[in-house]
Amino acid sequence: MKRIIIVGLSLCLLSCHRNYRPAIKTGFEGTTLPAFNILLSDSTTQLNTASIPEGKSIVMLFYSPQCPYCRAEMTNIMKNMSTMAGIRFYIFTNFPFGQFKAFAEHYQFYKYANIVAGQDYTNFFMEHFKPLGIPYTAIYTKDKKLNQAFMGLMPADQIKSIAEND
Repeated sequence: MKRIIIVGLSLCLLSCHRNYRPAIKTGFEGTTLPAFNILLSDSTTQLNTASIPEGKSIVMLFYSPQCPYCRAEMTNIMKNMSTMAGIRFYIFTNFPFGQFKAFAEHYQFYKYANIVAGQDYTNFFMEHFKPLGIPYTAIYTKDKKLNQAFMGLMPADQIKSIAEND
């Protein structure tokens, strides 16, 4: 009986552990980053994604301020940010502005030149990609073409590996 319990627990633990999250198929792989507006934290400035320059990999991270997986992913990214200075991060939500602002202040996005955070107030990203869950991470190449997309908690080292190997 003891052996059955040990084997069962071992299988459960192994099935829950993955080194890397598999990419999802979006149908947009290889297409250019779509143009949409993100309202920045000053509540008046809008960034249109068409104005993002080429030359560095781009990580688009769509999140919910209330999602524990989004918070875990963000904590992991922030712990590893010193090794990802060459990657541009665009972190945004479609939740109310106050919730976005509190999330941005909690993670101190303002400290990092390679992070732009805001609100997708038109809900473009959600309507375009139709993600079935969050966090939703889309990694674009240096020439703004979709490389891979991921749904769910994703390790920072995987984000870095994909972004740096485009």
